[in-house]
Amino acid sequence: SGRMHYQLLRGGTTAAVAARRVRNILGSVLGRDGWMWRFHEVKLTPHPLLFAGDTVTIGEISYKLKTPQNPELVPLKYLSDSVPQTVAQHLRWIMQKDLLGQDVFLIGPPGPLRRSIAMQYLELTRREVEYVALSRDTTETDLKQRREIRSGTAFYIDQCAVRAATQGRVLVLEGLEKAERNVLPVLNNLLENREMQLEDGRFLMSAERYDKLLQEHTKEELDSWKIVRVSEDFRVIALGLPVPKYKGNPLDPPLRSRFQARDIYYLPFKDQLELLYSVGPNVAAERVSQLLSLATTLCSQESSSLGLPDFPVDNLVAALHVLNTFPMLSSQQLVQRLYPYKNILGKDGHTAVESVLSRFELLDGRRQAAPSNVLSVSSSSGREGHADVTVQAADKEITFQVPAGSKELLPPNSSATFINTPSHSQLLAEMMQSHMVKDLCLIGAKGCGKSVIAREFAEMLGYSIEPVMLYQDMTARDLLQQRYTLPNGDTAWRPSPLVTAAMEGKLLILDGIHRVNLGTLAVLSRLLHDRELDLYDGTRLLRWDRYQALKEQLQFSDQQLQERSIFPIHPSFRVLALAEPPVVGSRGQQQWLGPELLTMFLYHSVSPLAKAEETGLIQGLVPGVPEEAAEQLLHLTHSLRQTNDPTAQSLASSLSTRQLLRICRRLSQYPDESISHAVNKACLSRHLLFQLMSVEILERYLQEKKIFPCSTLILPAVSFMAVLRPLPGVVQHGVLTIGKVSAPVYNPDHKMKVPDVLFYDNPQVPQQTSRLLHSHVVLISLHCSDFCVCVPVQGVGKNKIVDRFLHLLNRPREYLQLHRDTTVQTLTLQPSVRDGIITYEDSPLVKAVKHGHVLVIDEADKAPTNVTCILKTLVESGEMILADGRRIVSANGRANVIVMHPDFRMLVLANRPGFPFLGNDFFGALGDIFSCHAVDNPKPQAELAMLKQYGPDVPEATLQKLVGAFGELRSMADQGTITYPYSTREVVNIVKHLQKFPNEGLANVVRNVFDFDSYNKDARDVLIEALHKHGIPIGAKPTSVNLAKELPLPEVRMTGYWTLNQGGNARRKLLCPTETRPIDVKGPAFLRVQSYPSSRQESRTLSFSEEKAHWQIPMNEVNIICDVVSSDGTEHTLYVAMCNPVTLYSMKERGDKIQCMELYDVFPRTISGVWQPFVTVAPLGSPLDGQVVLHEEQVHTRFLSFTFYMTVCLQGAHKMCRDFSKKNWLLFYKEDGNQLEVLDVLEGRVHSISLPINLKSVFLVAEDRWLLLESNTNKKFLLTKPMHMAAEDSGVCQLHSIGEDPVSSGHGAASAEAVVPQMLSNEQLPNENLSAALEQKIVSPNRVLADTSCFAQIIVGFPDLMSPNEVYTFKRPVDLSAMKSSESGSHAFFRGALRSGSAKRENCVSLLSANQVVRAIPPTKAPLRDIYPKDVTPPMAAAYLEVTDLTSKKLKYIPVPRSMSVSPYTNWLSKVSDCDVLLAALGSGGVVTVDMGGYVRLWETGLDALQRSLMEWRNMIGSEDGRPVQITIQRDSGLDVSAPKHGKIDANNAPHVGGNQWAGGTGGRDTAGLGGKGGPYRLDAGHKVYQVSQAEKDAVPEEVRRAAREMAEKAFKERLKEIDMSEYDASTYQRFSSAVRRQVQSLRIILDSLQAKGKERQWLKNQAMGELDDAKIIDGLTGEKTIYKRRGELDPELGSPQQKPKRLRVLADVSGSMYRFNGVDGRLERSMEAVCMVMEALESYEHKFKYDIVGHSGDGYDIELVPADKMPKNDKQRLKVLKTMHAHAQFCMSGDYTLEATKASIKELAQEEADEHFVVVLSDANLERYGIRPERFAQVLTSDPQVNAFAIFIGSLGDQAERLQRTLPAGRSFVAMDTKQIPQILQQIFTSTMLSSA
Repeated sequence: SGRMHYQLLRGGTTAAVAARRVRNILGSVLGRDGWMWRFHEVKLTPHPLLFAGDTVTIGEISYKLKTPQNPELVPLKYLSDSVPQTVAQHLRWIMQKDLLGQDVFLIGPPGPLRRSIAMQYLELTRREVEYVALSRDTTETDLKQRREIRSGTAFYIDQCAVRAATQGRVLVLEGLEKAERNVLPVLNNLLENREMQLEDGRFLMSAERYDKLLQEHTKEELDSWKIVRVSEDFRVIALGLPVPKYKGNPLDPPLRSRFQARDIYYLPFKDQLELLYSVGPNVAAERVSQLLSLATTLCSQESSSLGLPDFPVDNLVAALHVLNTFPMLSSQQLVQRLYPYKNILGKDGHTAVESVLSRFELLDGRRQAAPSNVLSVSSSSGREGHADVTVQAADKEITFQVPAGSKELLPPNSSATFINTPSHSQLLAEMMQSHMVKDLCLIGAKGCGKSVIAREFAEMLGYSIEPVMLYQDMTARDLLQQRYTLPNGDTAWRPSPLVTAAMEGKLLILDGIHRVNLGTLAVLSRLLHDRELDLYDGTRLLRWDRYQALKEQLQFSDQQLQERSIFPIHPSFRVLALAEPPVVGSRGQQQWLGPELLTMFLYHSVSPLAKAEETGLIQGLVPGVPEEAAEQLLHLTHSLRQTNDPTAQSLASSLSTRQLLRICRRLSQYPDESISHAVNKACLSRHLLFQLMSVEILERYLQEKKIFPCSTLILPAVSFMAVLRPLPGVVQHGVLTIGKVSAPVYNPDHKMKVPDVLFYDNPQVPQQTSRLLHSHVVLISLHCSDFCVCVPVQGVGKNKIVDRFLHLLNRPREYLQLHRDTTVQTLTLQPSVRDGIITYEDSPLVKAVKHGHVLVIDEADKAPTNVTCILKTLVESGEMILADGRRIVSANGRANVIVMHPDFRMLVLANRPGFPFLGNDFFGALGDIFSCHAVDNPKPQAELAMLKQYGPDVPEATLQKLVGAFGELRSMADQGTITYPYSTREVVNIVKHLQKFPNEGLANVVRNVFDFDSYNKDARDVLIEALHKHGIPIGAKPTSVNLAKELPLPEVRMTGYWTLNQGGNARRKLLCPTETRPIDVKGPAFLRVQSYPSSRQESRTLSFSEEKAHWQIPMNEVNIICDVVSSDGTEHTLYVAMCNPVTLYSMKERGDKIQCMELYDVFPRTISGVWQPFVTVAPLGSPLDGQVVLHEEQVHTRFLSFTFYMTVCLQGAHKMCRDFSKKNWLLFYKEDGNQLEVLDVLEGRVHSISLPINLKSVFLVAEDRWLLLESNTNKKFLLTKPMHMAAEDSGVCQLHSIGEDPVSSGHGAASAEAVVPQMLSNEQLPNENLSAALEQKIVSPNRVLADTSCFAQIIVGFPDLMSPNEVYTFKRPVDLSAMKSSESGSHAFFRGALRSGSAKRENCVSLLSANQVVRAIPPTKAPLRDIYPKDVTPPMAAAYLEVTDLTSKKLKYIPVPRSMSVSPYTNWLSKVSDCDVLLAALGSGGVVTVDMGGYVRLWETGLDALQRSLMEWRNMIGSEDGRPVQITIQRDSGLDVSAPKHGKIDANNAPHVGGNQWAGGTGGRDTAGLGGKGGPYRLDAGHKVYQVSQAEKDAVPEEVRRAAREMAEKAFKERLKEIDMSEYDASTYQRFSSAVRRQVQSLRIILDSLQAKGKERQWLKNQAMGELDDAKIIDGLTGEKTIYKRRGELDPELGSPQQKPKRLRVLADVSGSMYRFNGVDGRLERSMEAVCMVMEALESYEHKFKYDIVGHSGDGYDIELVPADKMPKNDKQRLKVLKTMHAHAQFCMSGDYTLEATKASIKELAQEEADEHFVVVLSDANLERYGIRPERFAQVLTSDPQVNAFAIFIGSLGDQAERLQRTLPAGRSFVAMDTKQIPQILQQIFTSTMLSSA
């Protein structure tokens, strides 16, 4: 399945794997009963009475229990005795979050699993629960407080959220996606800070603040201030579906960011299988797994992309119960009951499902007979409330028990009004089967006898029926409980029929569930799944057995439980739903039967009767009907039913069985009436002269059947904030100063009257820069003007900033949180009634005005704007009239006024308008009244500093990765690539988790945030990509480590001596004179430095290898890379030099920018081919850090620093030695020359040294000793020079010749072949490394040397000791230079011939501290057959890094991947290097390679470094040991441990917990078992031994995955066949469509949310039921009935204009230049993608948008591509449009009509009627070429105010487009330099404009 499998891996034992294999083999032989092993499950049977002080431990995390206050609220009987491993993992996670004090959100597919996990956790930890099922009718009164009136007094009753907070319960919110937008933000502040302002004036305050206050004040004082403590045990568990995949409202981002998410998918395949095996022991094992495979396939990613709803996996258990009793039942019928695909799916879906069925051999419907009829029904003697039913199935009779009602049972076929037909009796028999396990739903057309069958079914089982008719805008209240008013004006609740039916055990018939809104039905899901229900007035209905268990456990009587309003649900209560079949194939209309409903019922379809059966029925029920009349009628009806004509179909539907009976009854009474008249009456009375067409059809049919005719027929918010320097806040002499602004600290006159001061406690975050900076801004505004509003992104801590700020100023505050249901009353005065007298209570606003406090208004964008507008008068004129006649004024005037206190200020907090925040545009309405600040996410450094405060022990590297990844996600959200803006709040939560549980992997913890997105495939891909880029290995397994294979090194041998000859011969010891001259400097010249963003990717994402990171240098394909080097220092800087043209790139190893300097001017002679420059770079050291010297070998130009350059010319081709460039001196020499030039950069001098020999090469062995090679003989000389050459005394250099002697020769007989070193280190190996390499303890100066004949040589004693130096060698089997370098790959034919001498770069480096020599060698020289096994083809590699490790004596070959592009100048390349990469050392334990395509890769080769990184990497994934998670409950049982004993061995091996006699339990004291207190030894009776690695268990079997893939392919081909499109065409179209898939997806999500916003329901006042309307309280006292309000659809006012669709035209450029430059930047293809995006995104929104697409080119400006009335409906038509565009651009005339096209389109659109007009012009801006002045284009774009015109210019030659954009009106023109941006720009245009007004 395509879901992220980051379930943690377990190392399984081999024994377990073997056991599993055996089981698989034998399982098929022995059936299943022999093999009832359980793979790791956690067994536990919690003792009913857990005591306080016990601890529950899950895995390594434990929780101390407390005694519940109200034990009857603790969930019961949810824990099964064995918990599957995955569930245990979930429980462990919830416990972690619980300990961290975070609220959790369990997200996952529909079904009862999420709820049961939450309840299991609460049962385990003995927590009381407050459960709320949210629906679209939930209002804030259901969550906070509800008003009731009793005997003339109105008072408030706390609702679930408040009760839970004050009593320390857990609030379980189910169905967050059902609630309407802006309702749930009521909870935001309760979730974040645990505080909430209540309607009755109380204020809930978090525990720690409250306790702080208690230290200063008494409890009484706090009570008098109405401050209530929120218990520290209060938590929220939210359950919801992922919304882009399922139907519902998307989560509001601020709300979402307050939860930690956990994705709860169905149980893994193996766990499910175990469960099902145990349920159906009589069913063949194979069949069970086939059914499960089918279910898994239908839940896969592929099936949902085909539009198939998810298979209800949870119902498989029920289905297997049925199969267990009826093993002969056909699987296909069973599947049809669980997943009535024939009813819900169209033709495509049908074939898809059937293909899967046949694949798993479940298409057996024809082979096996269904149960034919019910033989007898009798009362069950054994169990009360049950009946024994005997059913005939095939040829057997089977008796089974089903629940039954209390009335007399009716034997089958005895009812007078029910005529039994074969199909009906079969249906009843099937219903009996399903009734055994679950609630049923009958699907059938109108009038085909559903209700009759239901009634018959009920009578057979002796049920009383409680019919409930459902209707369209039925609310959840109507279903469960309604409010009404007693005669004296009191409010009360009355239970609905549904509730009474549940308590009395009736059969509830829900008639018409297809009509009700899904969100309303969801309230019932808990009743249907768990048989539990929480009502609005606090009553709780429990399942019968739970009720009984509760009664026993608490020793309560029924009476006592009823006082606590807990009632049982009668055990024989059942629900039978009736529905009409869903409309198949209409994609636009929502199907009512979605994945959620599928989990609630088992489905049976009532098929229309066959003709013979119907005849029998009519004759049975209407005895007197004339025969032939009935015959004709039926003939007509059935011929109508069989046609495919939609009109005829609808006529047939009106001639249902019910209608036919009615016609027949009429005919039996008036036999002479004409049939046609009766038929017409039936049809037309229904269709009110249904259009003429159907009339004609009916006439035709009536004639054919010889029945005579009858002639009567939101752009992201701009950041307002200037970035001010962070400034410390100082308070002196009562004045607070931040930066340069100061304000007096407020001194409240009565501290006690202003309790609110104390609300402040310094937030636990130290003052960060950003915080103070904000306070600084806010301070200025508070001081200068009156009011201030923050419009930030979410989750950056608006509230914390405001609190901190007011704390600094010491100002008291009042706090108001707005939401959807805020009314004007809640803002100003709350009317209230006491003993019939009306009183008004001041709202916080009025209090603040009176006392001069600061009023903080939070979530201002959530309230309806008409409510918030009353703030306007208050702020603007300082006046406002209140409901009780008082008024607020700014200066005192007359009586009955409240004078506004001079210190009153208002702080308003709101999120920015627009998608995805579902707020109202508060800012647009009131923004100009306030002074505004946008609060932005903190800068990365600030964020890092803050996270360090939260997680002091979290490794810094982890924090940096998090900051980097989230920074990137935020910028993606700003561009609109992802819809959810990730905020600091999420990162803080992740860090808190890592701080508390350090051994959890980062990759695992980030799931807390990203599980919200795990169902939205596109969002998920983007996220994983971003996380991987920053090296967070989400989805990796700890075992996927791909390090290179190690080969052994040959033995080290001593191969000779080097002796320094100092002796007397003058020839042997030469003095070399030196002279010094200053250098002449030209310059400085200033260069342009461009910086590019680097797309640095961390390489260790899914697997761990030596490669650390990689990125691409932005270069042309003609550039040739000729050098790479890294500077030392803390941050290594890499320099890459290119020639042709000469360019220098520099980048930090961790940075995100690449700086590039083009040096045309400095190296002028780049005329192609004549002169091939070859540049070497040398970075300088302190004090010239960051400056480099560039040396070009031919002309010897030097270039220094990053701002200007100087040059020095030396004639002829020199080479440079840069080993000591960090000491700021370089050495130059000429091959075959006899001079050394030493350049001292700091002094600006050159010292030349003349030599008596001709040089071949020079190696700097130390600062004062250089090794020279003579040119013809390769003889070595050592030159020693005085350390510091002062200018005055030209010191003398001495030259010593070196003699090389092999070991064997006695007296220098055979001189050894002189070695030409490739690399010689300039420092020595550290002593311990030297000792390790030579395997002897040794301390001595040494150098490492490498040449072609050996892996490495160590010369001990060189160059400091004069005695003979020993040479130790690691010999190569074959000399590298001798190996034939058969040319690598593609450029073989270029290279061979043109090989001019050896390559210039040796590509060999020594890492002394890591004791390694690394060189890059071409693949042809690597011993591939040693590295890879025989059957593996080696990967395509540019080169291999040969790592010789002298400590471990190992050799590794690491492949460097091939470069993406290859330069055409291959022979030039071959002079640079003999393989396709260049290599340089990077720091102490790593190297950097650059390949010829400009791809930079960082490698880590040092063993210690690798070890460390591997540890870190594993820790990020999370270390999981193989042990399964155990759940244990430890008792402080107080009994001492007596001598250990072996308990009794239980014969039937049931799991035991506790007690102290059974052996092999899972806990217990002093008995052997796993865990427990003092048991003697471990004994396991086979409960948990067989371990399979968790990954294997969780993995979905391969065949299921394959089936899903095949199903998708098959459906795809079917669809192509339908619109006859060839596969080639499909793949062509796919190319365009997939490029813009993400944009299309996000546009569609936005359009959907717009539509939803448009359809939003409003408050309807004056209702007889619903919410109590505060404004009507007084009327309630007078006994008025209509004092309620409820949500409903508002009918549009009469005469209001109809909404017209928006009109959009896309003008695409299809001129010749598009085709011509397509090769350069793909502009034509991008435009085609953009057009494709428009067509796909607007598909099926035709009523909202009317669009057409017009092309313009040299041929003219109205080339119609898509006409407005014929929008393309499928891929084929869309492809045709794209092909037309392409062809036209290829063959049209040159010329440019952009201007005329725009003008004409704007004119044309302005004349059409539409709500809004948009024109989007796509063009490549060649206007100047055709002499069009940009000003004219600007005029045209704005020529008609009705039409919004936008221009997108495709980045053209040079800076044309940018110049153009400057002249065009802002916001109307966009330049897409990179054509990939076109679709994104289009998306931005759409979202910004269409959303503003939708």
